Amino acid sequence: MTHEEHHAAKTLGIGKAIAVLTSGGDAQGMNAAVRAVVRVGIFTGARVFFVHEGYQGLVDGGDHIKEATWESVSMMLQLGGTVIGSARCKDFREREGRLRAAYNLVKRGITNLCVIGGDGSLTGADTFRSEWSDLLSDLQKAGKITDEEATKSSYLNIVGLVGSIDNDFCGTDMTIGTDSALHRIMEIVDAITTTAQSHQRTFVLEVMGRHCGYLALVTSLSCGADWVFIPECPPDDDWEEHLCRRLSETRTRGSRLNIIIVAEGAIDKNGKPITSEDIKNLVVKRLGYDTRVTVLGHVQRGGTPSAFDRILVSHWAVWPSCLETLNLVVLPPRVETVAVLPPQTKDVTKAMDEKKFDEALKLRGRSASFTNLLPVPLLGFCPHFSLGSHTVAVMNVGAPAAGMNAAVRSTVRIGLIQGNRVLVVHDGFEGLAKGQIEEAGWSYVGGWTGQGGSKLGTKRTLPKKSFEQISANITKFNIQGLVIIGGFEAYTGGLELMEGRKQFDELCIPFVVIPATVSNNVPGSDFSVGADTALNTICTTCDRIKQSAAGTKRRVFIIETMGGYCGYLATMAGLAAGADAAYIFEEPFTIRDLQANVEHLVQKMKTTVKRGLVLRNEKCNENYTTDFIFNLYSEEGKGIFDSRKNVLGHMQQGGSPTPFDRNFATKMGAKAMNWMSGKIKESYRNGRIFANTPDSGCVLGMRKRALVFQPVAELKDQTDFEHRIPKEQWWLKLRPILKILAKYEIDLDTSDHAHLEHITRKRSGEAAV
Repeated sequence: MTHEEHHAAKTLGIGKAIAVLTSGGDAQGMNAAVRAVVRVGIFTGARVFFVHEGYQGLVDGGDHIKEATWESVSMMLQLGGTVIGSARCKDFREREGRLRAAYNLVKRGITNLCVIGGDGSLTGADTFRSEWSDLLSDLQKAGKITDEEATKSSYLNIVGLVGSIDNDFCGTDMTIGTDSALHRIMEIVDAITTTAQSHQRTFVLEVMGRHCGYLALVTSLSCGADWVFIPECPPDDDWEEHLCRRLSETRTRGSRLNIIIVAEGAIDKNGKPITSEDIKNLVVKRLGYDTRVTVLGHVQRGGTPSAFDRILVSHWAVWPSCLETLNLVVLPPRVETVAVLPPQTKDVTKAMDEKKFDEALKLRGRSASFTNLLPVPLLGFCPHFSLGSHTVAVMNVGAPAAGMNAAVRSTVRIGLIQGNRVLVVHDGFEGLAKGQIEEAGWSYVGGWTGQGGSKLGTKRTLPKKSFEQISANITKFNIQGLVIIGGFEAYTGGLELMEGRKQFDELCIPFVVIPATVSNNVPGSDFSVGADTALNTICTTCDRIKQSAAGTKRRVFIIETMGGYCGYLATMAGLAAGADAAYIFEEPFTIRDLQANVEHLVQKMKTTVKRGLVLRNEKCNENYTTDFIFNLYSEEGKGIFDSRKNVLGHMQQGGSPTPFDRNFATKMGAKAMNWMSGKIKESYRNGRIFANTPDSGCVLGMRKRALVFQPVAELKDQTDFEHRIPKEQWWLKLRPILKILAKYEIDLDTSDHAHLEHITRKRSGEAAV
């Protein structure tokens, strides 16, 4: 992008007006979306208007449509629901209502509309856009608008941001509010689990979702439920007998509780609703178990939005605020614009109404979320299996990360289902060398999904110095495959095992690395297990800190985050918490940049927003330490603002894993063990396992929408070993958005090429922006 194009981006909105509204059911993250649209819109030079009470406000006009300012969206980021209000509008369904809405937009010169809502809201937007020319013509004929106004408003650009906790919109992997709703659900499930264990109860939990079973499906995988009912996949005709048998066998094996998850739209194969009360009555009548029903209801819509939802909408918001010649566009998470409203959403409901459930699953499965989840079995119930001849060991390496235990549980139980003998190794490679190894049965990993840290124990020790002892124990325990769950040490340990194969034949067994670290710095994967939990911990802490500053006024907080040399946590937490600056190693900065940030905050204190938040990655600069930056801000801000500092430390590694990390870890463990079973069979030669090809030692990583296996040897060239980070990191291109939302005058370009060029130039010695 040329300098002229950059300048054009910053003046793109001059002379234009954008209206933003929230419609339909509320969802956490809607406020964050409104904030981002307003601020990016103002950044481009456009006038931005709030439309209060959704489409009803658009129809009624008057004070329902008000111009927004930069300060008017301050402190909205962490609020649930929608501050500008939402309503289901009957008037807008009629042409007369849409005519009034068109009049209100034309009179204000608004030709760009951002609609944040679900399927019905975006369908209404599509209808509005398609009728626009006819509506203008009718207004002209009635003399309500002039010819000049009609000419200026000859087009209507609409962008739809899909906001719905149900995640029922085809064409997008995740909708605004879904991740936050899962947070609320898992908080309740975790709390219920403790009381259920105390009294040996069965709990039937009903979650929202209408005709979509996504919330129920992810919840069941994340909590280790015994059974799940979802609309898209009705149970077999004899489900009552099957369910009772499963619950009974689970109790016989020593479990003190049963959890059954029910989607509110659950049905049987004849289309008859399956309610939570029906299930309770069945369990009580046939098994006599103490059974309770909890209908979660609207609590799922409430509470603060998760870090994922905040970052998602901040990324999306660049697009509606840069409207040029778009018609109706729906933005999925990867920002792949869909030029028309995806028809599959209604097709799913139609297929279920016609009892074509296989077709409904295929349509729903076009979403990567459903495609990845459906093959993963529920691991709460222990099936009948026979142990085979293959032995697989699983271990944790590096620093602890929330979700490690969920990955171990998934790996162990999938391994057992496949007929493998599964061993667990305590204390990483050091334990493998010392023989701290034991066999794991089904119950060994019971209840591990929601537990933080590492139950197996984990150390940073690498294997190279202990090859002889490790080789001896591989032989002693007949280990034929190794699943390594951990961070950068797990990856470098894998590289050492590959090198060690030249000397020790015993190391010629398949191994796979599952990235699990709060730093998110493992090459070959966009995300690591544990990073989402750490990010939400930072985000929650920053929310509380900002709230404390709201009372004292004129206060700036400097927060130090973990991550080693990787700036992922600082950058993403900066986006999620609304930081004024985030200092990271990947984007070098000078004293002039620090001074510019101080001056920026001085100007901010002159507005109604009298607080500041600055994040610093722990190893962003060896000289500009947290203490140095704190002292600098304190000195330069004398008489204008006070400064405070917080080092978050190891609290970022603790806590229960988030729904994302539980779900991600479960999928990764299942995928890794499926790969391992196939690779062991493939490597069986002359009565033994011998795997010495590059593809027999891999990192299992998430690349965009897919889980892929990449040979560790091939990832060496993509690694900065000195700083323990990948050479290219996808999240760096989001940093300009962070600066725009903090009101810095910068270039608006989030393309990969431009960003890499930007980083290279600065590494050559030019000061960071």
